[in-house]
Amino acid sequence: MDLHNFQKQKKMPSGRREASSSPLRCGAVFWGVLFVAGMVCIWMAQRAVPVMMDDEWYSTVLWEETPLTSLKDIFQAQIWHYNNWGGRTVAHTMAQLVFLYLSEPVADVLNMGLIVLLAWLVNAVTGWSGGRRLAFLTLTVGFLHGLNANWKMSMYWQTGACNYLYTMIILLAYLWLYLRTADEERKDIPGAVLWASVLGLLAGWTNENMGPALWLLTVLEMTDLHRRGRTVRPWMVTGSISCLAGSILMIAAPGNSVRVAQVASNSYGLLWQIFLRVYGVCRGAWEYLFPAALLTAAVLFVNLCVLGNRMNRKELWLLTGAVLSWGAMILSPHYPDRASFGTMCLLLCVVVSQAAAILRTRDTKGCRISMALIGIFIWLRGMYGLGEFLAIGWGWIR
Repeated sequence: MDLHNFQKQKKMPSGRREASSSPLRCGAVFWGVLFVAGMVCIWMAQRAVPVMMDDEWYSTVLWEETPLTSLKDIFQAQIWHYNNWGGRTVAHTMAQLVFLYLSEPVADVLNMGLIVLLAWLVNAVTGWSGGRRLAFLTLTVGFLHGLNANWKMSMYWQTGACNYLYTMIILLAYLWLYLRTADEERKDIPGAVLWASVLGLLAGWTNENMGPALWLLTVLEMTDLHRRGRTVRPWMVTGSISCLAGSILMIAAPGNSVRVAQVASNSYGLLWQIFLRVYGVCRGAWEYLFPAALLTAAVLFVNLCVLGNRMNRKELWLLTGAVLSWGAMILSPHYPDRASFGTMCLLLCVVVSQAAAILRTRDTKGCRISMALIGIFIWLRGMYGLGEFLAIGWGWIR
């Protein structure tokens, strides 16, 4: 009798474990299916977006418009570009490398992989190390489309992808070095000085609003560390200096003055120019960034006001970086919708971090289901954009 009871007691915990693990397996299958479905949509959209606009130009040596044949051609083309059209040397070098060495289908696969990598980096920068990683990755991939002011021009048009998708990966990798030490002491990664210097130079040289914004962010963080009596490490200083150098190299390019001279609004009076600049950043906030800003405000309200949590320093720096990169566009005579991509990604980092904090505080079935439904709704918004584009291309929508 005692042995029989003992065997029953041994079996019961095992049964409970099997019952509790079943929903987890079902959840993993669901998010896996959703991830694969998203990848199929992304692949078809990548294949459907044609070579267009600047793609054909950057596949040449630029001033002669003869096809690229070697790395020497790219080097000479970028020197010409720096002096005659603009200072985004890092982005356009990557574009020319793609056009020289990769076929169109291979470039499409690369873009797909980099979209997933960017989504993974958004999660990694926030330090989210709990469960549900597949769910967060799947939703983040969708959010990169659903919150995007122009997914086609920032992630699918090849030259645009190099200017925004590719460079955002560099920017987040650089920012991760600093944010990982914002809230707690962490050991330096091997070769930290080298990594920070190289990534800092590349990050500063990406585009006109993100590079300088992240440089200023590193200065603010080092100042905060010093104020709190924390050690400002050598790699932080060298990385910040390198980022500043990259930003100067980009902005001071002689080609920028050539390009700016062709903007009609620069011939207007000073007051009219100021009005147009203010209108540009307001349009960025209320049109391009509104979905991302609204979602950020919603999760902040729930986490801070309803649950009573506090923002950590990492989230404060990400939010500050988003504001700086948005505000920096007042210095530009033109604010295209795709230029909001970097700011949107920083806001998305805050959303992911706050969502993780909400789940840690209120990990109930109702909370999980509610957040999953909201996330899937935004994911569907992103996939809807891809589906509509494909349906128009296939002639299903006229």
